[in-house]
Amino acid sequence: MLGGCCGSLRDSPERPGSYRSSTSTVIYVVRRGWHIDIGFAAGDLSPPLASLSSRLPGARYLVFGFGDRQFLMNKDQGLPEKFAALWPGKGVVLLTGLTAPPMEAFGAGQVIALTVTAAQSRAAQAFVWNSLSKQYQSVDPSEAGPYPGSLYFRANSGYSGFHTCNTWAAEVLKAAGMPIRSTGTIFAWQLWTQVSKIDRVCRVLPAASGLHVGTPAQ
Repeated sequence: MLGGCCGSLRDSPERPGSYRSSTSTVIYVVRRGWHIDIGFAAGDLSPPLASLSSRLPGARYLVFGFGDRQFLMNKDQGLPEKFAALWPGKGVVLLTGLTAPPMEAFGAGQVIALTVTAAQSRAAQAFVWNSLSKQYQSVDPSEAGPYPGSLYFRANSGYSGFHTCNTWAAEVLKAAGMPIRSTGTIFAWQLWTQVSKIDRVCRVLPAASGLHVGTPAQ
C-alpha cells in the first residue's frame, strides 16, 4: 500500500536524493521532544490559513502545534502540572514562525519533509484552520507565545490524555489522505514511527510520475 505513497518528485535542496515536481509541495513533520508539530512553507499556504502569515511578518515557514491550554499558559510546568494536563481541558494551537528551513531550526534528524500534492497540502491546511477557534469569522491570537516569533491561538478541540498534541498532528496528516493512524496515537514516537516508515519507502522506491502520499480526504 505504501508503494503509492511517494510524491512525484524532482531534485529538492531540502532533502538530498529526493525528487519534487513543480506541482508538488512539502509538509514538514517536526519532532520537538515529546510532541510533534506540522509545518508549511509560507509561500505554499493557501487562504484562509495564509492570512496568518501577516501575524508574523518575515517568517518563511509556519509551524503549528497543539497542546493543553492551561499547561502551556502556566509558567510552572512541573510534574504535578504535567499530570494535570492528562485530564480533559481546553486546547490551544501554538504558531511558530521561522526564517530558516525547519531542518536548520530544529536539526535535520528532527524533521521529515513529506512531498505531497498541492491538494493534499490544502487539505492539511484546512484541518489546521478548522482547529482554530473563530469569532465573527476571524482568527485572532489569544496572546504571545513562549518565545519571539510565536503566537497562541484558541483551539476548537480539547486536550486530554487520549487526544494529545501528537493525536492532533496525526489527524492533520490523515486529513491530507496519508496512511496515518490517529486513533490511539498518543506519544510522539508512535507518530514518528509511522511517518518514518512512509519516508523510508519514498526514499527506496524510484520516483514515478503521479505517485503521491495517499489522496486528500473528501
